[in-house]
Amino acid sequence: MKLSSLLIVGAAFAVIGNLPPLAEAAPKVKLQRIYESLEVERPVSVVIPPDGTKRQFLVEQTGKVKIMPVDDKGSESKVFLDLSDRKMAEKDFEEGLLGLAFHPKFKENGKFYVSYSQQGPKRTRISEFTATDGKQANGDSERILMEIQQPEWNHNSGNLTMGPKDGLLYISVGDGGFKNGIFMLPQKLTRWNGKVLRIDVDGKSPGREYGIPKDNPFVDVPNACPEIYAFGFRNPWGSWIDPETGIFWLADVGQDLWEEIDWVEKGGNYGWEYMEGTHPQVFRKELMKLLMRKADPPRGTQFIEPVFEYSHADGLSITGGFVYRGEKIPALQGYYVYGDWKLGTVWGLKVDEKTKKVIDHVVLFKAKDNAEEKFNWTAFAADKDGEVLLLNWDGRIFRMVGE
Repeated sequence: MKLSSLLIVGAAFAVIGNLPPLAEAAPKVKLQRIYESLEVERPVSVVIPPDGTKRQFLVEQTGKVKIMPVDDKGSESKVFLDLSDRKMAEKDFEEGLLGLAFHPKFKENGKFYVSYSQQGPKRTRISEFTATDGKQANGDSERILMEIQQPEWNHNSGNLTMGPKDGLLYISVGDGGFKNGIFMLPQKLTRWNGKVLRIDVDGKSPGREYGIPKDNPFVDVPNACPEIYAFGFRNPWGSWIDPETGIFWLADVGQDLWEEIDWVEKGGNYGWEYMEGTHPQVFRKELMKLLMRKADPPRGTQFIEPVFEYSHADGLSITGGFVYRGEKIPALQGYYVYGDWKLGTVWGLKVDEKTKKVIDHVVLFKAKDNAEEKFNWTAFAADKDGEVLLLNWDGRIFRMVGE
């Protein structure tokens, strides 16, 4: 009897020992409206330059970069760069001024980089500008680094990220637009669309206004674009490289059923237009049959699965964010904060860095009726103190605070 009881207890401990770790207590937060008196038009990002000033540069999709007031009750911002006369958009939903990144030595050289749409022909332009004493951009200083052809007005992406350790510029590019991956560009190494590109803004390779990093993964592949760092993306929106871990977080907007979060690796293939998240793309076989092409990927093709995905039962268009390491919400430490553009939900995701296993996934904010409240998140950014800023497409700005 005693032996039997011991066996039962031992077995119970063995089972408990094999259970996954318990989810942590969900961080309790709320959203606080800030900059209510500030005139903001379609904000898409907030970027802080590496010059020690802690200035917050607000990017407006309509063409302006503004320096936000220090006081979040302030009503006046300074226009740092104005490209609003460039006739960027045929359709203003996904075209316009879409990315900003500062040179690692911005304090010394005043250089920064933007991505914006141009028409006739339709293309995404990546340019370098210089700011006088780091205070005011010189509009005449533009140096065009590259122009990326865009078949359609949507799926431009255009997020820019400066590598915190390598000082290289990472450029997220969408698949060319329309739907169903009909242009079939993300899997083609001969095109920039549907890729993350990596370039050296301080160098110049033959025939280019930038340098090709020697360790880019396709430098020695015949006919491949040497700028490609990773491929197989649909419409990346929200790119961020963790300065502490080096993990490259990228949110990729899905089509019919799934939204995904990727950890981008050099040379990785993330599946689109064959895969949507971890699932085969729903209409690909039918589309390929109509086009009289093969539906299956080439033999030996290996796709890297997203670190997390959610279905369209929970949201319809992902907006990526960053890993919170601020001080005012201790329970949120280490969570990747991101949300959904269409439904307005905000989540916190915690992932084990070694195993890529999800430790916790919690709802931080959920709109009661988003048709009425209209929370359409375009970006989640760390403010000058490392706290979470949430940008809404209608111009409202919020800060996440603890309850």
